[in-house]
Amino acid sequence: MTAKARELKELGKSVIALSAGEPDFDTPENVKDAGIDAIRSGKTKYTPVPGIPSLLKVIQEKLECENNLHYATNQITTACGAKQILFNALFATLDPGDEVIIPAPCWVSYPDMVRLAGGSPVIVPCSEKDGFKLTPEALEEHIRPRTRWLMLNSPSNPTGAVYAADELRALAEVLRNHPHVMVLADDIYEKLVYGDAKFATIAAVAPWVYDRTLTVNGVSKANAMTGWRLGYGAGPADLIKAMNTIQGQTASHTSSISQYAAVEAIGGDQSYLGGFVKQYEARRDLVVRKLNEAYGVRCTAPDGAFYVFASCEGLIGRRTPAGQIIKTDEDVAMFLLEEAGVAVVPGSGFLMSPYFRISYASSEEELIEACDRIIAACEALAKGEAA
Repeated sequence: MTAKARELKELGKSVIALSAGEPDFDTPENVKDAGIDAIRSGKTKYTPVPGIPSLLKVIQEKLECENNLHYATNQITTACGAKQILFNALFATLDPGDEVIIPAPCWVSYPDMVRLAGGSPVIVPCSEKDGFKLTPEALEEHIRPRTRWLMLNSPSNPTGAVYAADELRALAEVLRNHPHVMVLADDIYEKLVYGDAKFATIAAVAPWVYDRTLTVNGVSKANAMTGWRLGYGAGPADLIKAMNTIQGQTASHTSSISQYAAVEAIGGDQSYLGGFVKQYEARRDLVVRKLNEAYGVRCTAPDGAFYVFASCEGLIGRRTPAGQIIKTDEDVAMFLLEEAGVAVVPGSGFLMSPYFRISYASSEEELIEACDRIIAACEALAKGEAA
């Protein structure tokens, strides 16, 4: 959808793209300065595969102070974004026939990364009535002898769902009886939680799964550093060693410049985060309020990340002004793009229909205009005949 929006923009059409999962804030000045200083001081050579010692140390301290997770530096590695950490872990552990449980809606890359690594994704639908979160009963039902991993993303992309500490403990209780199952905790949106929601990570709140959990994080989302490509993982030393072996024969390591910038991002002044979160929360409230004014659209306020996952069930079966029948959420997304000039992502891409995802990591002005366009487009569908 982002590519399609770009094409339409090049043709001169007014398009507001709310499809990309990327902060609109610029990288903070102190972090940029650290990267620039690395360049000017010649820190542009190869680094150790896991990362420079100062970065591993600051990650170790962050995990201990903020998450109550204690790791030696040989239990920590860095890579070209959290995505590569996830892939390296899957590639290091999966054999053909191994299964990975993935709660859905899920980030689009999870199932394909499992397949690329030779495994089989087991998709577990998580309904809106359960807050789009995996229940212990559903987890138990889908664990089999070849289950290798459970992938958890909290706060979630695309729903913004945040697992509370007691919810994570309940899932971990299920895993007590299944010691062959490891946990991949994708915490990349950790800092972006709102209201009364509290971030928790499973290895900290359920110590009995600590030894089989890979905790994944990075600087892309909270620190507005998507292009710097710096993610990290912490877990069992043998798993980290295997991941480093894979990375040593592929990417070698992430950019040295990004590593030095990440030292500042993780260990330096982060006073800007409060401002980021405050603005995101205000934008969230704006988007939720306005989308609920649109005919056929319904959504609740997410507790984290910077996405709204809205139901468009009420639009299915409506006829567009051009006579097309809206049959799927993909049709809804294409209608909004072509008729309203707003790019959203259909829920089918996240393995949950009929929904669409909006990223509210855009200016308030853009969000107001985009939502007004969506409201007007949905009103046109309301006036059309039902199929």
